[in-house]
Amino acid sequence: MKNVTDPFLSLGYWPSAGSFGFNTDILATNPINLSVVLGVLIFFGKGVLSDLLDNRKQRILKTIRNSEELRGGALEQLEKARARLLKVEMEADQFRVNGYSEIEREKLNLINSTSKTLEQLENYKNETIHFEQQRAINQVRQQVFQQALQGALGTLNSCLNNEVHLRTVSTNIGMFGMMKEITD
Repeated sequence: MKNVTDPFLSLGYWPSAGSFGFNTDILATNPINLSVVLGVLIFFGKGVLSDLLDNRKQRILKTIRNSEELRGGALEQLEKARARLLKVEMEADQFRVNGYSEIEREKLNLINSTSKTLEQLENYKNETIHFEQQRAINQVRQQVFQQALQGALGTLNSCLNNEVHLRTVSTNIGMFGMMKEITD
């Protein structure tokens, strides 16, 4: 194992060559070596570089085409959305107009219905008042008739004999029967 690691250990003992930098002496830089290296790089790197540039160009063109297609699709969707928005706004306006007219119609129906109900309640109230008046009048009549009858009977009983008494009672019964028929 010592044989394998020796060359690596000896690297640490090399003396430094000096500083690194550009040599401006043309004769010392060996222009031939540089031109050969540059020629090889240009010859082999030209194909690789042109392939890289072509691939990059194709990807850019493909991205632009995709972007244009997406833009076209987005514009179509935007136009469809605008058309739908316009349609919805028109429908909303129509609903609003219909809603206002429907509200007015319902308001008039409610007013008419309430007016009819109030009129019916007024009629019912008047009928009830008239009925109660008639009932009170009938009660007063009955009381007056009863008092008059009792007074007449008292007078008759004290003034009349049996025969006049029977004739007067039968006449009064006939009159009461006729009165009853009139009041009914």
